[in-house]
Amino acid sequence: MRCSMRSIAVAVVALWCAVLYPAVSAEHTNNWAVLVSTSRFWFNYRHMANVLSMYRTVKRLGIPDSQIILMLSDDVACNSRNLFPGSVFNNKDHAIDLYGESVEVDYRGYEVTVENFIRLLTDRWSEDQPKSKRLLTDENSNIFIYMTGHGGDDFLKFQDADEIASEDIADAFAQMHEKKRYNEIFFMVDTCQANTMFSKFYSPNVLAVGSSELDESSYSHHSDVEIGVAVIDRFTYYTLEFMESIQKNSTLTLQDLFDSYTFEKVHSHTGVRTDLYERVPRDVLITDFFGNVQNVVPDTTQDQADQQLDTHNSILELALDKYGTEIPHQDNTTTHHNDQKIKLTHSLNGALAEAPRATATGKLPGLATSIGVSLLLLLLLATLTIPCQRVQQSVAQCNQLFNY
Repeated sequence: MRCSMRSIAVAVVALWCAVLYPAVSAEHTNNWAVLVSTSRFWFNYRHMANVLSMYRTVKRLGIPDSQIILMLSDDVACNSRNLFPGSVFNNKDHAIDLYGESVEVDYRGYEVTVENFIRLLTDRWSEDQPKSKRLLTDENSNIFIYMTGHGGDDFLKFQDADEIASEDIADAFAQMHEKKRYNEIFFMVDTCQANTMFSKFYSPNVLAVGSSELDESSYSHHSDVEIGVAVIDRFTYYTLEFMESIQKNSTLTLQDLFDSYTFEKVHSHTGVRTDLYERVPRDVLITDFFGNVQNVVPDTTQDQADQQLDTHNSILELALDKYGTEIPHQDNTTTHHNDQKIKLTHSLNGALAEAPRATATGKLPGLATSIGVSLLLLLLLATLTIPCQRVQQSVAQCNQLFNY
């Protein structure tokens, strides 16, 4: 019996906790992607293929170009060494031309700098910066940030001329948090010693994954004999292999993606950092970052207000419905209207018509008080439930009523 009672108690406590502390769910209303290839030159072909592959994936899953920032050197597709001018491939079978379908590059060539990347994240621009080249996020934005290139311990090279440190990105994220520029960030980096790039992060709701540990290289997957160089990195290749099975209504989670990385595939030890992240990766849908799918709750407030107005014949009737069934009428024998009663079905115009008679017979205080209280309460209600034009009409009628 003791064991049975204990089981019941545990079950009750578990149910109570489930009610008080429900699982954290996604609360974002929009998705953005920042995709960066920090390399240039022909022999870094694979880095451009990496970022264009991610670009194709997030577009396929619904993130529009207006919410994708693409940064790359853009010196491969039209390179004189390219046997396929105007095309970029991530596989030797040339099945998908990554550059052939409406690619919108936001920062190209020498625009891909550390300064521009930091300015992009923190939105520190001059007034003449085009909106198409800005990250116009808010506190409800989920942001996917993907970076690829050559890196080392706590740094990533930009254009073979500059470097960004992990501290720089960490501080940029902190500014974004202070300025309420994100809901959650998913940071993915494919480079040598990639996991060191998120070692300095300290802002909340940031989830990160990298392709290799400290002192580890990040390897290419395969070369194309016709192109003459490696066309994609291993970590990105197997990320894309997983993503190809994802549709907009997929129920697979980020934990499923992380579990798909093995040393046998990637040839390095991938890393995931979750200590800053509020949710558990197994509860986070892939489409929370790679897609553009949100739960939409229709706003029926105006429809309800219109229906409420249609139900009543007048504004006064609405007030009487809410605050009373009848306006008191003072008894007075000096007028033939002494037994007339103003009932619920009277309109505002009818009530206003009583005002001149009430003025002549001395009944104005009682009538005005009743109507005045109803109208004041009504006007307070009207500011929330009826259009401004109706409110203005009500105020005008009030002025007419009490202007005696």
